[in-house]
Parts: sequence; C-alpha cells; structure tokens
Amino acid sequence: MGGYLAEWYPWIKSMHVVSVLAWMAGLFYLPRLFVYHVEVVETGSGTDELFQTMERRLLQAIMNPAMISTWIFGLALVFTPGIVDWSAVWPWLKGAAILAMTWFHMWLGGRRKDFVAASNTRSGRSYRMMNELPTVLMLVIVFSVIVKF
Repeated sequence: MGGYLAEWYPWIKSMHVVSVLAWMAGLFYLPRLFVYHVEVVETGSGTDELFQTMERRLLQAIMNPAMISTWIFGLALVFTPGIVDWSAVWPWLKGAAILAMTWFHMWLGGRRKDFVAASNTRSGRSYRMMNELPTVLMLVIVFSVIVKF
C-alpha cells in the first residue's frame, strides 16, 4: 500500500490542495452570507428563501464534498511512507487545527439549520468574529507544514 501511495504522491497532494482550496473558500464565504442574512434580510421574505438556498447549496454541494475529499487525500498523504515525522510537533499541531476546522464546519452547518428554523439568535457581529477562526487555523496549518517545527 505504501509503495502505491508513494507512486501517486504528486497526484494525491495536488488533489488535497485543490480540495483544501474549495473547502477554505466555503469556510470564508458561508459566515459572510450569515452576516448579510442577519443584518439585511427579513425572516420569511423571498430574500430569506434565496439566502437559505445559497447557504444550503454552498454547504451541501461545495463545502461538504470538499471537506470529505480534503480528509481522504490528507489521510492518504499521512499514510505515504516518509512524509510525516511523528516525532516533530508540526503534524500534531496541524492535526489539532484540522480538527478545529472540521468542528467549525459542523458549527456552520448547525447555524444554517437555525436560519431554516427561523431561530437564529446570533448577530452579524458574532458571525464576523467567527469568520476569523478559519483564517487563524489556516495560518497554523500552513506554517506547521512549511516550517515543520
């Protein structure tokens, strides 16, 4: 299995990067949609339905598949011989940040359900603040992988 993964390493890594880019785009955009949804849209209006459709499609058609493929290709990279030095700090730090990013993804899914149920209690400000989390996690992940401390 390890030889197969090593042979396909450039392709797996490329697909991982593409998946991460798509996932991150959604993680940056969905909270922004929530900000505008809260601050501008009247519950029950046609615009409310439009925002709910955009949020659902972003989450289900882009973010969920991108997260799943990120995990699949990322785990394939982890199991490729010689790629990860488990005695270093960086893979553990990256792993923790990925788990936090996955939690944030699930949190956003829960907030989308709040909008569907017309039970959102969060402000635009709170969504703006939460929108900073994927940026911080992205920095931790990128510096962990490239600097490898």
